[in-house]
Amino acid sequence: MSALIHCQNISKSFGSKRLFKDLTIGVDDQDRVGIIGPNGSGKSTLVKIMAGHEEEDDGIVTRRKHIRLAYIAQESSFDPDATVFETVERAAREAGLRTEELVPQVRETLGRTGFHNGEQPVGPLSGGWQKRLAIACGFVQNPDVMLLDEPTNHLDLEGMQWLAQLMSQAPFAWLMVSHDRWFLEHATNKVAELNNRYPDGIFLSTGTYSDFLLQREEYQHAQTQQAQALSGKVRREVEWLRRGPKARTTKAKSRIDSAHALQAELADTTARLHQGNTEVDFVGSGRKTKRLIVGEQLGKKFGAAPLIKEVEVVLSPGMRVGLLGHNGSGKSTLLKLLAKTIEPDKGTVTHAEDLQVVYFDQHREQLNPTFTLRETMLDSGDHVTYRERPMHIVSWAKRFQFRAEQLDLRIDRLSGGEQARAVIARLMLKPADVLLLDEPTNDLDIPTLEVLEESMQDFPGAMVLVTHDRHLLTQICTTFIGLDGQGTHGYFAEYEQWEGWLTSQSQEKSQKTKAASREDTAPKKPSAKKPTYKEQQELNTIEERILEAETELEVWRKKTEDPAHVSQHAELQQAHDGLHEAQEKVQQLYTRWAELEAKLQGEQVTRSQR
Repeated sequence: MSALIHCQNISKSFGSKRLFKDLTIGVDDQDRVGIIGPNGSGKSTLVKIMAGHEEEDDGIVTRRKHIRLAYIAQESSFDPDATVFETVERAAREAGLRTEELVPQVRETLGRTGFHNGEQPVGPLSGGWQKRLAIACGFVQNPDVMLLDEPTNHLDLEGMQWLAQLMSQAPFAWLMVSHDRWFLEHATNKVAELNNRYPDGIFLSTGTYSDFLLQREEYQHAQTQQAQALSGKVRREVEWLRRGPKARTTKAKSRIDSAHALQAELADTTARLHQGNTEVDFVGSGRKTKRLIVGEQLGKKFGAAPLIKEVEVVLSPGMRVGLLGHNGSGKSTLLKLLAKTIEPDKGTVTHAEDLQVVYFDQHREQLNPTFTLRETMLDSGDHVTYRERPMHIVSWAKRFQFRAEQLDLRIDRLSGGEQARAVIARLMLKPADVLLLDEPTNDLDIPTLEVLEESMQDFPGAMVLVTHDRHLLTQICTTFIGLDGQGTHGYFAEYEQWEGWLTSQSQEKSQKTKAASREDTAPKKPSAKKPTYKEQQELNTIEERILEAETELEVWRKKTEDPAHVSQHAELQQAHDGLHEAQEKVQQLYTRWAELEAKLQGEQVTRSQR
């Protein structure tokens, strides 16, 4: 394999804050690299440097000559008045695609990325579909390597599965920043963690995310053993220094210098091994009531259409319910109904007496952007009360990886991950019977996610969780409620049952559509009009013509699936056009056959009535 992009000993700082130093990483042919690391470690900056959108302070970045590179930023901006087709076509033109390749390539890319209507305007698209559009703009460029910064943001569970399948089959190399552990497990063949705890600032492993965890554990075990051996050596050198050499010979001075170097190395190693993580621990109230929240026959409409219909929920201590469904299916609405922040159109929600509910809102409306971090984390004074014990605000902030000097920063100056940690820090001060969590994982790094996961597993009360993090769902939840956004719902013991239910729902709708189509084309009642001589001749030969048309249809279908045609955009487009024409021809022949049969039946009925 040869390197497409290679960063050698690069460093980057912003003011006095150093993101990384002497970092070495590259992307080779067939690489599918997932980049992880704590918030603020420089992941996004690294991707911008590799893409040429940011300059490194030191080091060398080399890119293969004539490389075609696509960069997908965290937030993409599009012309809201342009159509989806025009937006992707513009990206293709900017990439230098030849005119004869342009339209077929754009159509193929739109189909691959799930856009069935290229004429829809960009403005009304949801965050998830705008992310798909950004990825489509990258795919249409036929890159040698694609660099993506948090493309899993805004995608629902269905979108996440789509992206994993798309990227695992991509014909080019890619490097992606992501905190989604399920995606990293199913789409990558390398995982790299940026973290100052490593001597080189990075730890790179080959394989999936689970392979990364195993290799990292082995590495950390080796580092701990090395630190223990180094500690023993330093202890012996310190004892020698205390005795003090009588003669300050050159050899003695050299050993003194070596002892000081060992002490510095031990201090550095110890500091790296003991870097802190966010400490998350929700406080349960210890309530023993079996029925904490009861929702009966809950219904809620969105306009005239039912969003939620006849949903039954009973929450008891120890229950952990995951809400499933695509964006806009009603998950957040159901959570708000259970929290009693909105009223149902039908049904009732009953809370146990003096119920204590902690509600995490995905839009973080609990945060006042004009407040400082200090004002957000406590109401007054310099101490918070946690588990009935006072704790200084500086110590409390440190649990969530905040520095003392950040306490006087306004909330709107903090990053998304820092804002999420601030919300969690405030909510943790409240004893809870029930946790209602709407996308608590947004913007959190993997170390914080892991600690949050442990805290959820230890929480003794009831919990309802909405998240796009499939790994967290399967690790935490004991039962699931799936919503389709049209009033239909189901109850499931495992996530895989939900996927099966979705498939059966889709097949059922498809069968109903086909049945309705057949009813539309079928005659409502026999026609009494006698078929003409030409129509009788047409009826005699139509079965043979249908057979010929279906044979032609199968030929075109095989051409669209032929790998030789798939790699040739013009031939693939011709095959798709031929397939479409053949499908229409078969449908027209069947419709005509039904008309002719109806005339014949009508004549027979008329004769029998004479």
